[in-house]
Amino acid sequence: MADWNKRYAESDARLFGDKPNEYLREIMARSDVAPKSALVIADGDGRNGAWLASQGLSVTALDISAVATEQALEHDSALGVGVERIVADIADWQPDPGRTWDAAFMMYLQCEADVRNRAAQIAAAALNPGGWFAVEGFAPSNNRTRSELGPGKQDLLYERDVLLAALDSLHVVEAFKGWTYLNEGIKHQGNGWVLRLLARRPEA
Repeated sequence: MADWNKRYAESDARLFGDKPNEYLREIMARSDVAPKSALVIADGDGRNGAWLASQGLSVTALDISAVATEQALEHDSALGVGVERIVADIADWQPDPGRTWDAAFMMYLQCEADVRNRAAQIAAAALNPGGWFAVEGFAPSNNRTRSELGPGKQDLLYERDVLLAALDSLHVVEAFKGWTYLNEGIKHQGNGWVLRLLARRPEA
């Protein structure tokens, strides 16, 4: 796994910008999505968690990097929002018994497939009835080019069918892979293949 402490500590600019992920904003704009609480997995230096908090949500954000989390807390303070931030490795983290949320977001969690699938299962299990789970990450393409965004290691890419198998307890609202242009900070600038997935826990 990448040394995210080193990456965040050595960068003078926010790696993924200061605006929330566009797919996250699209989901929150849906007429049927109105969560009051959210779990944000791999929130880095806080852009998604802080934005959700600014929309009135009670937010719990998790990240493996203590450096990124410290930066996130500074950004939260500057914005005047409060986010519960946890430094932990999703490979072995577990929410407290009985802890649940109305939504969970996993945007660009870059790690091995088995860890990523565990994260998805934890998020799905921690949803309240009717809760939403949203994912975006780099997906494999048929003919990868040097200019294409995303990690070169296959295991770090999001396979739709593998992820769906990990979420068999949820109802899939949308799941697609496509070519898109990202404009998110210094790390996500350019075109790449991404997987976007939105699923929901049944009401009963």
